Amino acid sequence: MAGLLEKIEEMAGQAPAKVKRSDTLDSLEEIRLEYLGRKGLLTSILHGLKDAPADQRPLIGKQANLLKNKLSGLIDQRRRELEQQRSRRELDSGRIDVTLPGSRPWTGSIHPLNQVLERINEIFFGMGFALAEGPEIEDEFHNFDALNTPEDHPARAEQDTMYLEGGMLLRSHTSPVQIRHMQANRPPVRVIAPGRVFRRDTPDATHSPVFHQVEGLYVDENVTFGDLRYTLEQFAAQMFGAGASLRFRPSFFPFTEPSAEVDISCIFCRGKGCRVCKQVGWIELLGCGMVDPNVFDSVGYDSERYTGFAFGMGIDRICMTFNGVNDIRLFLESDVAFLSQF
Repeated sequence: MAGLLEKIEEMAGQAPAKVKRSDTLDSLEEIRLEYLGRKGLLTSILHGLKDAPADQRPLIGKQANLLKNKLSGLIDQRRRELEQQRSRRELDSGRIDVTLPGSRPWTGSIHPLNQVLERINEIFFGMGFALAEGPEIEDEFHNFDALNTPEDHPARAEQDTMYLEGGMLLRSHTSPVQIRHMQANRPPVRVIAPGRVFRRDTPDATHSPVFHQVEGLYVDENVTFGDLRYTLEQFAAQMFGAGASLRFRPSFFPFTEPSAEVDISCIFCRGKGCRVCKQVGWIELLGCGMVDPNVFDSVGYDSERYTGFAFGMGIDRICMTFNGVNDIRLFLESDVAFLSQF
């Protein structure tokens, strides 16, 4: 009996100190196994009670269980302390130093073509134009016939237009949207029609088989070319700045008469001549004109009563000019390094 009690007293003097000195969860677990494990020192004493005299077993068992409970409590307390210390270290290692310069993660941006389109829409909405949309797959009537385009016109050739089965085609401009809108609405009409268009162009720095247009249409009584010019001048001033000036050159389009090509003074050199404008001081902006009476006849408008103007511009070309981009293909290649600049 004396031997077992001495062992218990010896452990009672050593074990608590070991528990307090343990500095890791692993070392604490080793101490627990040393004393309280299945083959631990206290466990061995409790298993050896059967060999002790019967009248002495209660005292030995009592002292052993008291030490067991004490050590279990100390070990649990120390384990919580070590876990708290570990948590603090993890927090300290991940703590943000607010004195360091910040770094903004890249979250994407609006595509440059959409940025230009949103600005164009905003300007024309402010002038009272509404938005009109239509299908990208069209028939020849809306894409050509109703727009006064004769059957022998080069634009109707297969080398220019993407034809599909059943007499359908991929629209080559957004003018069919104007035809569909006039068929469904009576004058006055004032709309813009943005969207993708398709042509059989060989891709290069300035040409693409898929590009984007915005076309405008205004039909009412007594609409004149002066109204067209004023509208486009207001657009140019808001889009490119008050110093932008326009130049109208006579041209021809099947669906407008008279027709004009419109150039804008180079926004980079202000007309002095530079690499962007090829030293001429002007950049081609859009085509426009007064709606041909034959177009009104095709949609059931009274061409003796109503007049109107139409215009169309390429969003891609404007975006290239506005941002100094020299290759139209960059807008369609989804290159993050390129798009992240906008």
